[in-house]
Amino acid sequence: MENKEQRKENIVSFVPTGDYYYNKAVKALEKEQIDKAYKYLKRAVELSPDDVRVLTQYGLLEIEAQNYEHAYELIHTAYSLEPSNAEIIFLLADVSGCLGLIHDAQKYAEQYLAQEPEGIYALDAYEILDFVEFEQDLSEDVDEQDAEKLIAQEKARRLMEQGAFPKAIEVLEQLIEKFPDAWPAYNNLSLAYFYIGEKEHAYALLKQVLRENHGNLHALCNLAVFAYYEREEEELEGLTALLKKIQPYDWENRYKLGATLALIGEYKVAYKWLRSMHKRGYDGDPGFYYWLAQSAYFSEQEEVAQAAWKTLLALDPSKEGLEPWHMNSLTLGEQALEKNRELIIEKINSNYTSDRLFGFFILKHSPHKQEIIAHPKWINIEQYNETEKLCLAYALGHEFSMQTEAEKGFVRFLEVAERLFETRNQLNYATASALQLWFSIGELALRSSYAFKNPVAIAAAIDYMLQSALGDNVTKKQCAENYHVSVATLTKYMNELLAFVPTEFE
Repeated sequence: MENKEQRKENIVSFVPTGDYYYNKAVKALEKEQIDKAYKYLKRAVELSPDDVRVLTQYGLLEIEAQNYEHAYELIHTAYSLEPSNAEIIFLLADVSGCLGLIHDAQKYAEQYLAQEPEGIYALDAYEILDFVEFEQDLSEDVDEQDAEKLIAQEKARRLMEQGAFPKAIEVLEQLIEKFPDAWPAYNNLSLAYFYIGEKEHAYALLKQVLRENHGNLHALCNLAVFAYYEREEEELEGLTALLKKIQPYDWENRYKLGATLALIGEYKVAYKWLRSMHKRGYDGDPGFYYWLAQSAYFSEQEEVAQAAWKTLLALDPSKEGLEPWHMNSLTLGEQALEKNRELIIEKINSNYTSDRLFGFFILKHSPHKQEIIAHPKWINIEQYNETEKLCLAYALGHEFSMQTEAEKGFVRFLEVAERLFETRNQLNYATASALQLWFSIGELALRSSYAFKNPVAIAAAIDYMLQSALGDNVTKKQCAENYHVSVATLTKYMNELLAFVPTEFE
């Protein structure tokens, strides 16, 4: 009972502060480790959304990455907290110009010069004013209302990507209240409600959009996505037939239609629309090239698929290994578990704790993590026990404080799985047997407050036990050498683990 209470007390203790992640980001920037800095600042702003230092530094990185809408949101938030901060005022002028918000760029550049006429950004501010004067002769400014809608939509999108759906809903509902005809906000709001499990509200919003903005393509596409995820085949069939008849003119609608059709498996029609954009010089985001590659490959246009994937990897290197031709060619034993969405969903929805722990471990390494977490039916925290909740937290990247023996034991329990993964080099189906055995035995050991003092030796013991049971020609010496432990140490932990071998595997 005492151990259980200790674990309850420590469920929140593993989450460091925003300041902790900000300092890690600063150190990463000093070493020019931009990707790490980006990751740390993203986490810092989640934990400390009102920290001006975090907002400003994150905004600077987003400007450099040309993610101007998000940069504007971050810097504008910092400005609302410190409206007299000269650096923030200048950055607001800069990012406004990047977004084509000419009026705002001029206003903030003039405000900066009035406050710091000889400041370090003075010359840059004058350049912004020259740019504004030039642009005013060539193009129309985005009015303030459109800018407000743009920033609110971007903020909501970011919140949804982070899984903060209630906050996204709040932003979108405020936007709709102020701009009742902001149809994109209705569509995104419907997605947010769908992802928190409020399907009826989600459908009602889309129906409202279609009543008041007849033929809204994004609403129709969202209905098709809902039907696809809910496996409502008859409704999906009708919506698919309708979507195939639509002939969108503008790029935004072509992209939405193409991506939706690719998602639901209508590759040839999806390829038609995405390829038409590509031929006309559309410079898309990573999502565009992902769906172009998918639709091209499954439409037997392999050269286009490979070219699109090459562009995608330049924009998002994390997609390496997810090529459709690579995944399609793997045998069952070679396929990477972390890329098998259906397997992960099956495991985390199993009736057995050991399966769910196994599923969360795979989820930690999966490129489908955000999608799975966001889905309203695939993660049900209320039904998980304390160990499962901790394992889910581990999958989401939380760092444990390691302040109690119970917490140290839990982390070492998961380190055994990491060692099995590391030694076998990949999370394929051959590795699955070892991991499944470990989570069956390890879960029982956790219940008995086993200390897991030597995770490497335990992993070696599990590996040997599995291979012996399968009749493989393996010796303790071979297994011990693979894990760099002695035969005596392997034997010691194997004997300890035998006490937790279940009489019936789940």
